[in-house]
Amino acid sequence: MSCDISRGRLEPCKDSVGGLNAVYFINKGDLGVVGYDATNTDAIDSFASSPTAYKFDIKGGSTYTENITSSRENGTTTFEQVLELQLTKLTKEDHKTVKLLAYGSPHILVEDNNGNVFVAGLEHGMDISGGTIVSGAAMGDMSGYTLTFSGMERVPANFLDDTITAAGISVTEGV
Repeated sequence: MSCDISRGRLEPCKDSVGGLNAVYFINKGDLGVVGYDATNTDAIDSFASSPTAYKFDIKGGSTYTENITSSRENGTTTFEQVLELQLTKLTKEDHKTVKLLAYGSPHILVEDNNGNVFVAGLEHGMDISGGTIVSGAAMGDMSGYTLTFSGMERVPANFLDDTITAAGISVTEGV
């Protein structure tokens, strides 16, 4: 693999916004064979196994960050993927789901407010590394879950080249 770059970057238009729209959890190992775009091998265009993704709508306090660590001495580069979720309202059903997410290492599709979808934890999955279950103190406080998912990968989270369903993923939405 060549390490030489082959393009520059112009100042982009100011038409981008921050924030996340939704996340989709896929049980670890259910992605199957990953198909990459023929002209842009950093973008995923299909999953051969037709996995099921469980959609969580989110608003407000959730963030996705990738931290790059590169060591000349060790000859390594890693990409830490961190998803911080804020899920409002405590329910018996969500309590069980949060427990199962903590026990597992799901792959997570992260959809931002610009329509981009990133595939986090593609090789190794994402683990809950912290979080809280809170009731709040005052009536106006948040009652719900804060969850931090962390993953370590060899490459940044790939963009999904097309829509989630076009990539062969069936989506199960909440009730």
